[in-house]
Amino acid sequence: MCGVAGFLTRDSSDCGRVIRLMTGALNHRGPDDGGDWIDETCGIALGHRRLSILDLSDAGHQPMRSGSGRYVIIFNGEIYNHQKIRARLAGSSVAPDWRGSTDTETLLAAIDALGLEEALSSTSGMFAFAVWDRHEQVLTLARDRFGEKPLYYGFSSGVFLFGSELKALMQHPAWRGELDNDAFESYLRFGCVGGAQCIFQGIRKLPPGSLVRVNLEDVRAGVLPAPQTWWSAQRAASDAGRLEALASPGSAIDAVEQSLGESVAERMIADVSLGAFLSGGIDSSLIVALMQARSARPVQTFSVGFDDARYDESGHAAAVAAHLGTEHTTLEASSQMALDFVPRLPELYDEPFADSSQLPTALICQLTRQHVTVALSGDGGDELFGGYNRHVWVPRLRRKLRYLPLPARRALATTLKAIPPQAYDRLMRSLGRALPSRLRLRTFGEKVHKLATALGSESERGLFARVASMNPDYAALMRGEPRHGTRDDVLSTLAAFNGVEWMLLMDTLHYMVDDVLVKVDRASMGSSLEVRVPFLDADVFETAWRIPPEEKLRDGQGKWVLRQLLYRHVPQLLIDRPKMGFAIPLDSWLRGPLKDWAEDLLSSASLAQLPMLNAK
Repeated sequence: MCGVAGFLTRDSSDCGRVIRLMTGALNHRGPDDGGDWIDETCGIALGHRRLSILDLSDAGHQPMRSGSGRYVIIFNGEIYNHQKIRARLAGSSVAPDWRGSTDTETLLAAIDALGLEEALSSTSGMFAFAVWDRHEQVLTLARDRFGEKPLYYGFSSGVFLFGSELKALMQHPAWRGELDNDAFESYLRFGCVGGAQCIFQGIRKLPPGSLVRVNLEDVRAGVLPAPQTWWSAQRAASDAGRLEALASPGSAIDAVEQSLGESVAERMIADVSLGAFLSGGIDSSLIVALMQARSARPVQTFSVGFDDARYDESGHAAAVAAHLGTEHTTLEASSQMALDFVPRLPELYDEPFADSSQLPTALICQLTRQHVTVALSGDGGDELFGGYNRHVWVPRLRRKLRYLPLPARRALATTLKAIPPQAYDRLMRSLGRALPSRLRLRTFGEKVHKLATALGSESERGLFARVASMNPDYAALMRGEPRHGTRDDVLSTLAAFNGVEWMLLMDTLHYMVDDVLVKVDRASMGSSLEVRVPFLDADVFETAWRIPPEEKLRDGQGKWVLRQLLYRHVPQLLIDRPKMGFAIPLDSWLRGPLKDWAEDLLSSASLAQLPMLNAK
C-alpha cells in the first residue's frame, strides 16, 4: 500500500521541492521508500511513498518507467491476480524483461502491451494510480472498481493537483482550500462528504471504476475533463441478473463459498506478515474461517477489547478464534486511548467525517500494525448480502404503513419522538432477554427516533433515504433554505432496480464507498497497515447479484446465505446474537471527558466561521 501525489502546471519552477513536500505529507501511507519523477518541459511532477508488500527489493521503487520508456506510473494498491496477467503477457509474446516481481511492474507492462482499458479490465485488485504517457503527453488517473483506494484531483489557482489524500494537495503553493457549501450540506445529512464531491471548491474525488485523462491543453484552459467509467457496479449487477439465478439455497451457498474462498486465497499472498480482523460477527468470522481452511498454520487474528462492557465484543471473537484454531490476540484498548486519539482525527481524515466507529477502527489498526503489515477484513458483506436492519425493516414497514394516511403517520411520529431515546434503551434492556436474538437491538432509542423521522415519507425509496441518512433533519441546522431541499427523491436513482435490490445497490454505491471504505483506508493507512477486503471482488459481486433477494433476506434475517455458509465452519451458538457494530459510548464522553472540547467547537466564535450554520 502506498501514497501518490503529483501536479501538472504551466510554471515548472521549483517542481522538485514542491513534489517532495507533497509526498512528505503521505509518509504514513508509505514509510519504506519514496521517489519522484519530473519533466519540467511539460510541467509534470509525480511523487510516491511506498509500503513494501510484494518484492521488498529496490525493483519495486516508484515512480516506475515501462520497459518501452513510454509510460511512467505511480501506483497505490494491490493487483491480486498479477501473476496471471504476467502469464498472459508471456503467452502472447509481449512480456518485457522483468526487473522484479511487483504488481506495479505487471500493470505497467499490461498498459504498454494491451492498452489502458483492457489492462484495467484484466485486474482483480484495489488501487488508485496515475500514469503519464510521454508520447501523447497525457496524464491518466484511475481508480479500482469499488473505490477501496482514494484519489483526489482538481484545479487550484490554475494548477492541476492530485493525490491519495488532501493533505498532499495542501502542500502545493497553489492550494486555496475554500469551503464547498454543497459538499457541506451533504456532510450534514450523511455524516460524510459523498460521491465525487470534496469539501473544498475545485477538487473532486475520482468515482470508483473510473478514469480521467488530462492533457496540457486542459491545464492551459483550466478545464477539468469528465471522468469515464471503465467498470460500473450498476451495469455489473444488471449483467449478473441476466445470468442463471442461484435460486436454491444449496446452490447459492456453494457458489458463495467458491467465489469468496478464491477471493480470500488471492488476498493472502504477501511477502510480509499477514493476519485478519476478527470481531466474532458473521462477516469477519467467515473471512477468517476461509483463511484458516487455506492455511497450513494458524492464522493470526486480532480483536479489540474495550474497558466498557457494553461495547466489548472481544469475548465473542475469542470464542470463534478458539473454535477455528487461530493464533488470536485481543488488543486491550481503554476509553482513554480512544479519547487521546480524538485530536488526531482531523489530520487523519482531512474532510469532515462523523462516523464514530472511526475511533475504534483507528485503534484496532494501530494496535494490529504492531504485529502484522497486512490484515483482511469482513467489510462489504452487509452491502452485498443484505446485512443492515434497514434492508429487512424498510419493506416490511412500508407494507404495514401503506394504508395509514400521511397525517396519521406524522401524528404517530410525533408520539414516538415524545419519548427520549434513553427511555427506549432502558425498555430494550428490560425486555430484551424475552425477545428473539434478531430483535434485540442496540441503540434502540436512536433507531426509533430515526424511524419516526422517516414516517412522513411518501414512498419506499423516500423511507430508505431518510433511514439511511445520519441526520434526516439536516436542514434545521442551516441558516435559510438548503440548496437542494429535503425532498424524498434525493436518493431516487437506479430506475432499473426495485425494492431490496435497489437498497443494496444504493448502499454499495454510497454508504460503503463514502463512509465504510473511507473509514478503513484512513484508519489503516494512518498506521501504515494494509487492509484487504475479500468481499469486494468482481466475481463475489456477480455471485451475490445472482442470488434472489428473498434468499438473502430469509426468515426475517439479513445475510441468510452468509450465515448458512458460516455454520459449515463455526457452530451456530457462537454466531447468533444481536448485531453490535463498532460502537463507542459517545454520549457519555461528550457529556464527560470531551465536554470542554465539544463546547469549544460549538462556541459562538467557532460557529461564526461557518455562517451557513444556524448557530442557535
